[in-house]
Amino acid sequence: MVIARLLQLPLILLAIYTLTFMLVWIIPGNPLEKPEGRRPPVEIVDAMQARYNLDDPLVFYGDYLSGVSGLDWVLGDREGPVIDFGPSLRHENWTVNEILAAQLPVSILLGLAAIGLAFFIGVGAGVLGALRPGSLLDLGSLLLALVGISLPAFVIGTVLLVVFAVHLGWFPVGGWGEPGHVVLPALALSLPFAAYMARLTRSGMLEELQSDHVRTARAKGMPEYTVVLKHALKNALLPVLSYLGPATAAAMTGSFVVEKVFAVPGVGTHFVDAVLGKDITLILAVVLVYSTMLVLLNLCVDVLYRWIDPRIDADGLAA
Repeated sequence: MVIARLLQLPLILLAIYTLTFMLVWIIPGNPLEKPEGRRPPVEIVDAMQARYNLDDPLVFYGDYLSGVSGLDWVLGDREGPVIDFGPSLRHENWTVNEILAAQLPVSILLGLAAIGLAFFIGVGAGVLGALRPGSLLDLGSLLLALVGISLPAFVIGTVLLVVFAVHLGWFPVGGWGEPGHVVLPALALSLPFAAYMARLTRSGMLEELQSDHVRTARAKGMPEYTVVLKHALKNALLPVLSYLGPATAAAMTGSFVVEKVFAVPGVGTHFVDAVLGKDITLILAVVLVYSTMLVLLNLCVDVLYRWIDPRIDADGLAA
């Protein structure tokens, strides 16, 4: 299963690269224009277009694909990193590799912290709500789901920033580099995912608690915590695990607005600027990196699925 999925990865990335390239190429704008509206002389523009192959989409497509795939490095046509995302067209003296190396770890750390909080809050709220249907705990979990799904992350982030950073002063207003800088943006980013996990966990737990094997475990006199954690929660987490793969990728790639609100120096800021300025190389690089992460995370979830429930056929996962 794992080998088959890994063999499919290059074909998936090729399709994503081709579609993204077509969309990026037709976006209006010129990456050679300066942000303040200045445009270099025509001679310089022509020379730069020829240098970066911006005057020929087919040549650009082939050359860039050769660089990001490492083919030209294998053939000995290029020295340096195996995977070369090329120079940034908007950030002078910066390559896309350098930008990703500096900013990608920040976005990954923020995404992992957010998904960890989401799992803890969502699963905990879902279990408590299912154990006491109709209680205040259950209503609280439903309220969490409603708020998390209804409000966008930038609204939640703004409220958290005003309350806990500005008025109470418990956390820094923005920036990066200290543990306190992670808390508010991770919490703002986590709540929509926590809300969905709470709904999945609650519905799964309610179903499992009424199942025959749980009733049998209780009839044997097993402690309630054993029944809940070992017999009910393990199966109830399967839908959550299915959601966890794309949710983790979404948390890492969907933090653009949150990074803006909290002034987090992640990839999000550069990606938004790249789209606005048509920085083709940076756009393609970010899409390819995040697409790879999404496919690999989904594969990890499938493996976890198989480990938690051995009844799931591995060939079925591969399909």
